[in-house]
Amino acid sequence: MTEQPETLLKSLCDRRNLGAPDFVELFGRTADEVVGKGANNPTCSERTVFRWKAGKARPDSLSADTRRVLKAMFGCDVAALFSPPHADDPQAPASNLEYEINMAAHDAQDDAGATAAASVSDTSLDQLTDDVTSLARAYVSLPPMEAFRRGRALQEQLQGQRDRTQIPTQQQRLLELTGQTMALLASAAFDLGSFDNARRLARATDLYGESARFEPLRAFADGILAYIAYFTGMPGEAVRKARRAQTYGGLGDVARRRLLAIEARAHGYLGDTDASRQAQLRSLEIEGGARDDLHDGVGGEFGFPPARLAMSSSSTALLIHDADQAEQSARRAIHLIRQTPQSSRSAHVLGGAAADLAMARLLANDVEGAAEALTPLWNIPGDQRVTGVLVRTGQIQQFLAQPAYRASTLPRELRDRVEDFTRSASTHQLSTRSALLQLEA
Repeated sequence: MTEQPETLLKSLCDRRNLGAPDFVELFGRTADEVVGKGANNPTCSERTVFRWKAGKARPDSLSADTRRVLKAMFGCDVAALFSPPHADDPQAPASNLEYEINMAAHDAQDDAGATAAASVSDTSLDQLTDDVTSLARAYVSLPPMEAFRRGRALQEQLQGQRDRTQIPTQQQRLLELTGQTMALLASAAFDLGSFDNARRLARATDLYGESARFEPLRAFADGILAYIAYFTGMPGEAVRKARRAQTYGGLGDVARRRLLAIEARAHGYLGDTDASRQAQLRSLEIEGGARDDLHDGVGGEFGFPPARLAMSSSSTALLIHDADQAEQSARRAIHLIRQTPQSSRSAHVLGGAAADLAMARLLANDVEGAAEALTPLWNIPGDQRVTGVLVRTGQIQQFLAQPAYRASTLPRELRDRVEDFTRSASTHQLSTRSALLQLEA
């Protein structure tokens, strides 16, 4: 019995390494393109493919749509596909230009389809960008535990989208958004008093900023690390972090103002009055008009508004024992925060400034003035009594525990009220004890 000769179809499939399962899949996709009849498109099975390759089918036995699909797939008439190939056949692969162009076009289309499938829609990216920005801007009015929960949910969404896309520009954008979310999680962990976890999250933020080549994010992360070092009794480390952050490129005025304010407080903790005053003065004088996409573009928790700068200045003044400057800065912070709508006021800034004002008056032995200054503090909800506020009230409580005040009624009542304020803070506050409580007032 004579062996059936090899068909051109088999030769073409071998050259393209197109096995029966791949053939069936390609046939279906091509039918969708050239026939477009949906459920009525022609189909083929793997068994049919083997019969065709072996030449065990007559071209005229196939439907017109099937012949159209095969011709689109291989660029040859069906009669030629089911016949043996010839070296001098103008439709043979070696000399068939139409065939080569057709195959190149199909390969390009397949690759483009695979790439499109491994991408994220621009609408989804825009929504995630809006969600991160909204959280950053709402942060000041949210309890830190609520901010942490929202940030955690955003982190999971962003991770899922990063796993889906292979588009470099989308990966870049998602890295930036994930880094911003990590920064907000770090801020929330810090406000909850979880310093070790806040440090880990800030370092993760820095890694995302490095991967995305987004230097303002790296500067913000170093600022958080400086804060943590400051509150945990490492002011020298705080100075180094704040100074390193200032070396990053692309920072706007807001970013530099924030970092200099952190540096000033760290110098004050170290007892270096001159360096503290110099950094504080520089933070107040920055007015170059420079902006960046994070501190200015997103803003919110990434910003550093005048009220927050004034509050930071009051804390720095207390550290260098300048009660007059502390009172002046604290009063300015309270004035500025009261100019903002109630819904967007920062409990952190208001509470911190009120506590600083009270401490400045206590240093002048004005207990009645201190009691008056603390009035805004009592209205802060328990779940918004963040680390910065609790540390300041803790310092007031320690100051009023001095022997000179123990026999006096008002200092004792004020101390008890401050103690109750701290004790009734939300149970979500992890109550990490700050090294700042060890400082002498």
